[in-house]
Amino acid sequence: MTDAALRVVLAEDSVLLREGLVRLFDEAGFETVGSYGDADELLAEIETLAPDIAVLDVRMPPTFRDEGVRAALELRKRMPRLGVLLLSQYIEGTYAQELLSSGEGGMGYLLKDRVASLDELEDAVTRVSQGGTVLDPQVVKELIGRRADPLATLTPREREVLALMAEGRTNGGIAQQLYIGVGAVEKNVTSIFAKLGLEDSGSDHRRVLAVLAWLQR
Repeated sequence: MTDAALRVVLAEDSVLLREGLVRLFDEAGFETVGSYGDADELLAEIETLAPDIAVLDVRMPPTFRDEGVRAALELRKRMPRLGVLLLSQYIEGTYAQELLSSGEGGMGYLLKDRVASLDELEDAVTRVSQGGTVLDPQVVKELIGRRADPLATLTPREREVLALMAEGRTNGGIAQQLYIGVGAVEKNVTSIFAKLGLEDSGSDHRRVLAVLAWLQR
């Protein structure tokens, strides 16, 4: 009796690359149980597919910024045992660091242009599905470089909020500028303080300290 084929679900907006990956997975003996052009479609159907691993691009519709990495974070919340392999042209360090921060396995991040062969990709998919970790050396270099800089842990939205804080804007002014609610601004500000290690001591002005950290970057 042969082992069941590894079940792969794929999200990649490029039709040619998506179809090419499906064929590569087929040649490797994997079964592609779902193939999608964006992360939202994958998230909507993931529970019905029972995959062993999800392979995602980092930048996909609608904004082509970080949809794949945020989808990977959501997948790990919903299905902690699911392997996740990011396969991209870009390094999205902030979210990748968050994805790896739990220390759990079953995670990979490879750069498309640096995958040299089908055997290398097959090995990465297999190892991640079995709970291993596979990282491109360039990704490792990026994450190590960020480790010493707490500002690098801020999300893009938090960086926008902090930049506006540095301009002297109030939470209300920031909310108006970014077209979001004041409550959302307050949530981002609280997160900024936590990531920068600015605890409420009762005397230090955390807002000023956060702005100083931003200006000295």
